[in-house]
Amino acid sequence: GDVGAGTMGNGIAQVFAQAGFEVRLVDAAPTALERARESIEKSLGRFVEKGRLTAAARDQALGRLTTGTTVDALGDVDYVAEAIFEAATAKRGLFARLDQITKPSVILSSNTSSISITLLGAATTRPDKVLGMHFMNPVPLMTLVELVRGQATSPESMLAATELCMRLNKTAIEAADYPGFIANRILMPMINEAVYALMEGVGTAEAIDTVMKLGMNHPMGPLTLADFIGLDVCLAILEVLHQGLGDPKYRACPLLRRMVAAGHLGRKTGERFY
Repeated sequence: GDVGAGTMGNGIAQVFAQAGFEVRLVDAAPTALERARESIEKSLGRFVEKGRLTAAARDQALGRLTTGTTVDALGDVDYVAEAIFEAATAKRGLFARLDQITKPSVILSSNTSSISITLLGAATTRPDKVLGMHFMNPVPLMTLVELVRGQATSPESMLAATELCMRLNKTAIEAADYPGFIANRILMPMINEAVYALMEGVGTAEAIDTVMKLGMNHPMGPLTLADFIGLDVCLAILEVLHQGLGDPKYRACPLLRRMVAAGHLGRKTGERFY
């Protein structure tokens, strides 16, 4: 069962379906589900074009995907992957509901990039079966899954999730439940520092990104990556780091705040660092 038909939810549904699992994708908005099916078809089509998937395998994967507009459709699933928007109250409410309707043995996983897994687990009667399963964007192409162990997550649940990642052809790396886990704990301060360097006139956006690409062998520069992620998302994760760890080094750059305040959010709105 996969809750949330955004970019990440679609990708997660796709990799499960490709790996041979029956997938039920749930989102409150029927239009989101229509878009989800289209984008999954398109993504699988690209794999077929590149010879990484047969047309028959694509059709089988699509055949394993069903959709629904209510979480009540997840009563009989064996595993849940949640990928709704990054808001702790909404996720806690959803986890409490999933806890009521799913079988007691079912693991409830979250694709959150920064919200406390312990906090989500505490909203349920099965905190030992709640864990973080943070996929990277774009999910069908990126092999990493950051598995997050909450304060109460059992070793058995972590092992089950690790084995599941292997079946999905993903590499699982375990992170403890601290703000930002591993990926964003290291990535967001780098992006933030790049914005500070831009604000202070240390270099142009092009210069900063080119140094990181050619000098550090990053596939894309930090400012381009921030545009891709969404400046509002970057700011929200920095806020989580700043509040959760209390260290001034995580303070979001004023230029980043200003851009988000102006509604300049990167690629999705068209206004970006370039």
